Amino acid sequence: MATNDVTAVSSGKKSSREFTFLGFILRLLFALALVLATYNPSGVSAFHWIRDAISAGDVGAPHFLVGVLLLIGWSILWIATWQALNTFGVVLAALALGAIVWLLIDLDVLSANSGSAIAWISLVCLAALLAIGLSWAHIWRRLTGQVELADDD
Repeated sequence: MATNDVTAVSSGKKSSREFTFLGFILRLLFALALVLATYNPSGVSAFHWIRDAISAGDVGAPHFLVGVLLLIGWSILWIATWQALNTFGVVLAALALGAIVWLLIDLDVLSANSGSAIAWISLVCLAALLAIGLSWAHIWRRLTGQVELADDD
């Protein structure tokens, strides 16, 4: 297996395991889609759709299926993020994202003058945190040259 990796790198071909900016953007878009499909302040989300169906007494199989698919997506992202970053890493990443948001607000790039704006900012930061978690093994390997192996214990 190592011979194939060396051959792919030495021949100039990019390995499918190599980390790219586009790879991070795709992970971010996937996380953002999941987060915003689950809930967003616009009122068009699975949360609102299922809540309205419950209040109307009209919950059915489509609502259950969407709920299960969202649960699967959230499980994949949270487990991957927590395994990659651990509690300390999640806290550090959240603090870094908070500092970036604070800086952007101070520079008048972002405006957090309403509950809706704060909700949007928080949801985008949550998606960014999940994308960082999904990408962390690749980022770590690029920064340090070390490959992380999962413990099966």
